[in-house]
Amino acid sequence: MSVVRDVVKNTLSLGFAEIVTKFLAFLLIVIVARYLGDAEFGKYSFAFAFALFVSILSDLGLSSLTIREIARRNDQAGEYFGTILIIKLALSIFSFTVLMVIINLMGYPSDTGLAVYLAGAYTILNSFNQFFRSIFRAFEKMEYELIVRIVEYLLIFALAMLFIIQGYGLIAIISAFLFGEIVCFVLSAALVVKRFTKPTFKYDLAFLRSIVTKALPFGLTAIFVVIYFKIDTVMLSLMSGYAVVGWYTASYNIIEGLTALVAGSVAGVLYPIYSRKFLHSEEHLKRIYLQSFQIMFIVGLLIALFVTFFSQTIVDILYGPEYAPAAATLSILIWAFFIICISNMTSTLLNAVNMQRIVVIGTGLGALVNVTLNLIFIPQYGMVGAAWATVITEVLGIGLYLYYSLRVLEIDRASGLLIGSTLKENVQFLRNLIKQ
Repeated sequence: MSVVRDVVKNTLSLGFAEIVTKFLAFLLIVIVARYLGDAEFGKYSFAFAFALFVSILSDLGLSSLTIREIARRNDQAGEYFGTILIIKLALSIFSFTVLMVIINLMGYPSDTGLAVYLAGAYTILNSFNQFFRSIFRAFEKMEYELIVRIVEYLLIFALAMLFIIQGYGLIAIISAFLFGEIVCFVLSAALVVKRFTKPTFKYDLAFLRSIVTKALPFGLTAIFVVIYFKIDTVMLSLMSGYAVVGWYTASYNIIEGLTALVAGSVAGVLYPIYSRKFLHSEEHLKRIYLQSFQIMFIVGLLIALFVTFFSQTIVDILYGPEYAPAAATLSILIWAFFIICISNMTSTLLNAVNMQRIVVIGTGLGALVNVTLNLIFIPQYGMVGAAWATVITEVLGIGLYLYYSLRVLEIDRASGLLIGSTLKENVQFLRNLIKQ
């Protein structure tokens, strides 16, 4: 019963954090998009997308590894904290240097370059804050993440709105994100040290090598995910211009918000629980997975149907007539969200049971397929082609993840999930498995 209570408490904490922060983030995006206009908003979107490509090197899966390992070994939290902190510092210096070199070689205008520098500093600091939050999650104390994230986004929102009211432009708005992340960094670090563990710094080459080896699959997964979620933005900026980037990002922001709120919060809660149950109770692990799969399938489908039917109205209300072309991509991308809802449950399971290599393979193939499809579709179909590339990529990924998750849990008669069954049959199938 305590597990159920903890799941509910932590889900509510993460869920509330997601609701507040994503609402503020989404509201800010809408205001920024209206304020800057499609072309300048395209530059804004490009800066964050490009920065994310390079700054992902500052983490390389270390945050995900932290959750799994500390959830299993609370007594070694200090050693993991100290060692990973040093590794992340070195990786961050390297990644920011790479970012500066690449953006200068690509020959973008000076204002775009400065926007990328600021966005890069923000995303690197954000990766440190994700690392601190991974410790909260490992100890299953998501209420601390709730506090930190709400403070962070309230500050970012307030500063950005102040700059907009004062009439400042793109650079000032991105600076608001950087300042908010600095405050969040200080607060997160203080909470970890005071409430959970202090970093233990010692030179242990074998332990360091073990961390890097274990984190690498998570890091490759993160790199591949960024490629097939953000490469379309960069490619659109090169092939179609900033206005198209602005329209595409307007629709994509809705998908990202829904994904973080619905799929991300549930997966974040279940990851440490999956990791622990894998060691102690595989039958309980199976039950939790099947229940979460069923719930996310139904919730994701209902949201996808609603957004498909009302995509034009949603875009008009949120962004205004200047962004009307975004409705076409929104009605396509929402089906990627539906697939992500169930894919997140499955990839989280595979990571928790030490099968992260399957997730690496899946995301690697996904990145390759997505880049290839974007190269084919964008020149001919523009942002609609980019949207279809994302959906097709997600379909391929979920097929692979489902196959291996059903094998690792030794679920028989599971082919009913993988063929053209009706929603009613799928729900009944899952209920029968849970009862067994």
